[in-house]
Amino acid sequence: MQLTVAVQNLGHGGLADGDGNPEDRWPQLARRLNGAADRVGAGQVDVVMLCEVVDWHRFGNKQLARAVEDLGLDAAPLAPSRSGYGTGLLYRREVLGPWARHNPDFGKEALHGLAVTSFDIPGLPAKLSFLPVHFTPFSAEQAVIEANYAATRGYKYGPFAVLAGDVNYAPASAAHPLPDFAEMRPYNLGSRTRLPAGDFIPGQPLKPNRDVTRKLAQNGYVDVAWHLFEQTRNNTLLRPTATDDRIDQAWVSGPLANAVSDYHLLDEPAGASDHHGLVFRIDTDAIDVTNLWTYR
Repeated sequence: MQLTVAVQNLGHGGLADGDGNPEDRWPQLARRLNGAADRVGAGQVDVVMLCEVVDWHRFGNKQLARAVEDLGLDAAPLAPSRSGYGTGLLYRREVLGPWARHNPDFGKEALHGLAVTSFDIPGLPAKLSFLPVHFTPFSAEQAVIEANYAATRGYKYGPFAVLAGDVNYAPASAAHPLPDFAEMRPYNLGSRTRLPAGDFIPGQPLKPNRDVTRKLAQNGYVDVAWHLFEQTRNNTLLRPTATDDRIDQAWVSGPLANAVSDYHLLDEPAGASDHHGLVFRIDTDAIDVTNLWTYR
């Protein structure tokens, strides 16, 4: 079975600008997400992983219900969040069936929340789990801890897991193109770059902090875009998703690495969000099932 997965940072829920002024961008976001399947030659999107799901719970989950209707998908419960900038998961019930587990335990250990939602997929000997992520932008050190929580919770129901969202930090490989440091705000420079060994001197060469994404790799996850780039050397796979770097990423556990394909950015309509989305496909029949283990 081929699953089409879309990922999108909504930007303040798609309902406001950064100063809190009403700005309903949801119609543009819905067009982007509904059109994601066309980018990969699929008939429909099966899973949508969202972050900055701000105020979607208000007024009886009004905006969540709007998204369910406009995308033709069902919704897992919204993840808990200390910040109010939580995550969400929508899925096609006709394809994946009802969710079998939804677990927000320890979700508030991450600033923007965590919850893992798992499905019983025909042919797979363990559940397939999806965990939207949005790591704190304020501290790489704290984000490393959040990444470890996310990686661990993704494995709660077995070795088949997808983590995706606004990772907020540079991709793991030192061979990856450098961020555009000139486009970074000072506060992003402070969290996304490494401190020098000696005194800080303005204007000195900067190095990205890759600790957060390397923590995901250390936990056995694979960066979808980088994995496909290593196979094809197609530089378009490494395009930035924000103004300065490819901070929105999809990671899959090792058994899924050779089951992913057709990664593309979602950048139309322009202005839907301050982040591009992304889409990719998973062939569940190609998932490696030879090294099963259970969480304990």
